Order: sequence, then C-alpha cells, then structure tokens
Amino acid sequence: MTQKITLYGLFGNPVGHSLSPVMHNAAYQAMGLPAKYLSFQVESAEEALRRIRDMEIRGASVTMPFKTAMMAHLDGVDEDSRVIGAVNTLRVQEGKILGTNTDWIGFNRSLKQHLDMKGKTFAVMGSSGAARAAIFGIRKEGGNPLVLYRNPETGKALARDFGCPCRPLLDLGHTEAQCLINATPVGMAPDAGSTLARRGDLARFEWVMDLVYNPLETALLKEAQAAGCGVITGLPMLVFQGAEQIRIWTGMEPPVERMNKAAEKELLRRESDGRRRGKEN
Repeated sequence: MTQKITLYGLFGNPVGHSLSPVMHNAAYQAMGLPAKYLSFQVESAEEALRRIRDMEIRGASVTMPFKTAMMAHLDGVDEDSRVIGAVNTLRVQEGKILGTNTDWIGFNRSLKQHLDMKGKTFAVMGSSGAARAAIFGIRKEGGNPLVLYRNPETGKALARDFGCPCRPLLDLGHTEAQCLINATPVGMAPDAGSTLARRGDLARFEWVMDLVYNPLETALLKEAQAAGCGVITGLPMLVFQGAEQIRIWTGMEPPVERMNKAAEKELLRRESDGRRRGKEN
C-alpha cells in the first residue's frame, strides 16, 4: 500500500528564485517523512487559500507580496503577527487556516549567534515587512531599534507603530548603533552590485547584517568587511524561519544544519551558473 504524501507549499509572486523548496525537502528526507514541499506562483491571497484547501496542503509558507494581504482572509492570526502586520506561515488545523510569523524568530536566532541583543541599538534600513519583523524581534530581546528610512511616509509610520526613533537614511553617517541591518531588497540578485551604504559610513558599526541572501556575500557585506565590521549573511535567517515552520507543522525537530547545507549548496550553484552565463554573453 502506497503511503500518502503530506503536502506543504510556498505561495507568492514570484517564487522561482526561492530556496525554500530545496531546504524543506532536504529536511523531510533527512527526517524520514513522507512529505513534499512545492512552490506555487499565485495572483492573490484568495487563490493561494483556494489551492491550499483543494490540494489538502497541511502547511504553507507565504512570501511577497501576500504577507499582509493574506491576514484578512484567514480563520485566525496570532498576536505576534498582528503586531508585526504580516504572516509568513499558515497551518491547517481542524479545517481552519491559521496564520503566524516565523520571520522574527529566524531573525533573532541568526543575530543571537553573534551578539547579545539586550540593551544594544540596531539601525534598520527600510520599512518593509522584513523590517517590521526585525524590529519586533529586536524589541522582544530588549534591544533598541532605530528606523533609517528612504520613504518618509512609510518610515515614520513604522517607527510610530513600534514606538521607536527614526531618521532619513541620508543620516547614516551620523548614526550611532552597534549593528546596521539591511531590511530592503537592495543588493539582491540580479542587481547584486547595489548597496545603500558605503565603506566610509560602515566603519562606525561593530556589526552589519544583510537580510538579502542571494548573493550570499552582498555588496553591502563586502563593504562592511573592508571597513572592519563583523558581518552576518541573510541565509541563516531563512533557514531558521523555515526550521520553525517545520516545528509548527510536524511537531518534530528539524535538521537545521542539513537545511543550511542544502540551501547554501543550491545558492552557490545558482551563483556559479549566473557567472557562467555572464561569460557566455
């Protein structure tokens, strides 16, 4: 008798770049679970939920641009997600689809590998959903977030929501913080040469963290290393948030190191393929 495969999935637009299928499927294989994780490019949150129900998907990851829009269509959302204003994880329980957010957990676990967050100041570039998750996580650990915004309207709104100070990104060279965090997509492949901060402004920070994970070493992190800063890549955050999703869906402990190796291997393969195509062209 064939064992039934449990389905999990990623919903967003686009999804082709995501490392989540490689990472999750490596985990399920290592755990010996009859499970498969697929990616679905959808046009709306409603379409995603319809597919989840029709295909009997037991758990789902939500990525851009549906992390906020999804919330209005769910049967329930936990308090952390309400404060953050976004969900990235759905679980099906007794016919209901419930939302939570593991981005902030992935962020905290990644950052805490390098420094104690309590009492330290973290300058967060951006005002996206990723920035909201980061600021929520910083607050949870007793840190002090500071918003560095490009868009005054969204930046000031974010700072107001979390009761933290803000200033224009142009003031970066006069900002005092232990750690600078890029929570924007600037520097993401294929525009991998872009960065919001240059070496001269970075030397004042002990640590620089980039939530972009493709490429693994972004232009920002290269500049930060040259300035003498400690650097934190975006890949561990991706892995840790995915591991927390697996805990929520299966109740089991995921093989985090196996997930990290699978994601890193795939990322390096893509970077190598990209360089080869560039030479051919």
